[in-house]
Amino acid sequence: MLSRTADNLYWIARNMERAETAARLLEVGARIALLPTAEGYHSDWDSLLRASGNATGYAAKYGAPTQQNIESYLFFDTDNPNSVVSCITRARENGRIVRTALTTQVWDALNSAFQEMRQIVARRRPNQELSTLTEWVMRHTAMLRGAIDATLLRNDGYSFLNLGYYLERGDSTARLMDVKYYVLLPKAEYVGSGLDNEQWSMLLRAMSSHRAFLWAYGGEVTSAKIADFLILNPQCPRSLITCMAGMNNHLARLAKFYGASTPAQEAAQRLLTGLENQSTDRIFDEGLHEFLTRFIEDTARLGTVIHNAYLSGDVQ
Repeated sequence: MLSRTADNLYWIARNMERAETAARLLEVGARIALLPTAEGYHSDWDSLLRASGNATGYAAKYGAPTQQNIESYLFFDTDNPNSVVSCITRARENGRIVRTALTTQVWDALNSAFQEMRQIVARRRPNQELSTLTEWVMRHTAMLRGAIDATLLRNDGYSFLNLGYYLERGDSTARLMDVKYYVLLPKAEYVGSGLDNEQWSMLLRAMSSHRAFLWAYGGEVTSAKIADFLILNPQCPRSLITCMAGMNNHLARLAKFYGASTPAQEAAQRLLTGLENQSTDRIFDEGLHEFLTRFIEDTARLGTVIHNAYLSGDVQ
């Protein structure tokens, strides 16, 4: 497969997963706005921007954070490369370029999301509920993923799509968890309190993982259980270890398909081994924020290695 085709497939998945992440961030923000804290009801939208990596771009355009501007920046703003509109537009353009590598069902799911998005943008923003917008994004990203899994040939193109999905999903899970550090818990002494546990439950719901968590653990929601679920539990579809295992699986498939390994296989295996040797006690000893920051940096480096290995020149 030509590297430019592999690159487009890889970025279809990354852009659609990134669009879903933006929607989930907005969902987190909306839930935060209704959550009681020790200081009363408040919403620290600036902290949400910082946790998501969008603070610099937002400040350059809007200055002081307001809920309305942040919602527009994360969903509609084409000046923001990580907005829902920007990501879906790029994903559809990537798909158009490699149309012959996609099944009709995959293209229809991608193109339908784009066309419906244009209609949403054409309507006035105040007339559209935020919850309706975020649910729309999550529904269409799930439909695309379902079409990919149900109809695509399990060849190298399928693996490049999944590399994009797993890398972006691991990064987004880490960033969504890091919102807890930045915004939800106002003081360290509240760790382990009822407030702390209720905030974790809110985050699980925003990530569509609350029921799965209860199935896996039951009982009280605690930070240790949630860290184990979202970082170390291979049964959780969003966990960091699930994403890294998926990366290793598809990189191994590519090595077999092309008859040669690259530095990407070694880099991904190091990340997976590091997670397999972790425990929640060691994560909290290091500091959850510090651990998540390190993971985000590691996945960014892995993305660079994958680009250099497969996406910057023709793969034979």
